[in-house]
Amino acid sequence: MVVVLAAGVAFGLLATLRVSPEPSVSLTPGGSAIGRKTAVEVAVQGGGRGLAGLKLELILEDRSHVLAERTYTPRRPWEFWGPRTTEDALRVDVGSETVAGLRSGEATLRATASRAGTWLRQPDPAVNERTLPVRLTPPTLHLLSTQHYVAQGGAEVVVYRTGDTAVQDGVRAGGEWFPGFALPGGGERDRFALFAVPHDLDDHAHVRLVAADDAGNEAAVAFVDQFFKKPFKTDTLSVDDAFMGKVVPEILAQTPELKDRGSLLENYLAINRDLRKANGETLEKLAARSAPRFLWTEAFLHMPGGQVMAAFADRRTYLYGGREVDRQDHLGFDLATTRKSPIPAANRGVVVLARYFGIFGNAVVIDHGYGLMSLYGHLSSIDVEEGQEVDRGAPIGRTGDTGLAGGDHLHFTMLVHGVAANPAEWWDAHWIRDRLSRKLGAVLPFETPAAAGT
Repeated sequence: MVVVLAAGVAFGLLATLRVSPEPSVSLTPGGSAIGRKTAVEVAVQGGGRGLAGLKLELILEDRSHVLAERTYTPRRPWEFWGPRTTEDALRVDVGSETVAGLRSGEATLRATASRAGTWLRQPDPAVNERTLPVRLTPPTLHLLSTQHYVAQGGAEVVVYRTGDTAVQDGVRAGGEWFPGFALPGGGERDRFALFAVPHDLDDHAHVRLVAADDAGNEAAVAFVDQFFKKPFKTDTLSVDDAFMGKVVPEILAQTPELKDRGSLLENYLAINRDLRKANGETLEKLAARSAPRFLWTEAFLHMPGGQVMAAFADRRTYLYGGREVDRQDHLGFDLATTRKSPIPAANRGVVVLARYFGIFGNAVVIDHGYGLMSLYGHLSSIDVEEGQEVDRGAPIGRTGDTGLAGGDHLHFTMLVHGVAANPAEWWDAHWIRDRLSRKLGAVLPFETPAAAGT
């Protein structure tokens, strides 16, 4: 009887008193304000019998808008095993797109995590609140420069001014992003962006100057005054076992992350497609570390005596055994002269890559500042090191046929934030003066063609 009585008392105490401990709940907005679509993350953790519920609300002028709500089944007071929920997380987009009637001002995000109670004890929930401003208008964005004439595959610069709420600005061209920088010597919000129109973007309607705040509001301005489409050359290249037998083993040996596909052709196609793409991604990462200043003042040098064997954006169809196996675009100039000719740096800058580099073989990349870089591929030897400063015309290596090359030559291209741009523009001092220097003025201390001797 004593045991039964004790069990009854214990059962009664559990049924009336055993509640879960207070859970912890975190509330993390994706910005310092609520805008068009602001991500909000909520995470909750609890123990004991488990969680009972989770709710996220937006409080506007004493009115509650439930943004998300979940309920859970905790263990009963007398259960010490069985299913329960002790943690959960949710992500909700909050803003004018999801909450009807949202207006500028202030709003409170409230996350409420409830815990298991009993018929006698209903413990208070855990609550986390954040009051944020509601900002629904995008940053102001004003063009300062004019005469933006850009060619497909070419580059340009735009000068502009953003409002105080802008946290990101630059040029969006198709799927590519070209960040803006503070204009040296300009006003507090004066900015400029060096950008390129990708070779495969033939409609300037997809080129926009953009400023965004941390609440997801974005201003976008069309600014291209003239756009020149380019009818890039098409070419057909036949590859055979002899060529693949030359290039494939070398590239595989130098690129351990590239796995052997088991056949010469499949390995070649993986190099031409996958490795080419991976190399492009590496160049974009290099651009993110570019020096925030102009490192050059003169037009870029052409390879002395270099005969053009292939031009920028040649659209190539690859044949093997008479059938098409691949299509790729050639994003640079192939320049041939005598074997193992010395290669001059096209302009002043800092070497950011000097090693074997995928399809380019032995390669050098020089940073010229503000995301502008030059690339030299297929070298037989490299005479510079990463981190080294080089002058315009300084020897950086010799031509060769390493990587995906059929003969001795230099593959040369210009890169704007990792996007290949037509080098012919950068070889032209008049183009630099008209398209860049006139907009930037003293920001780019460009020497005139006469002064530069070009």
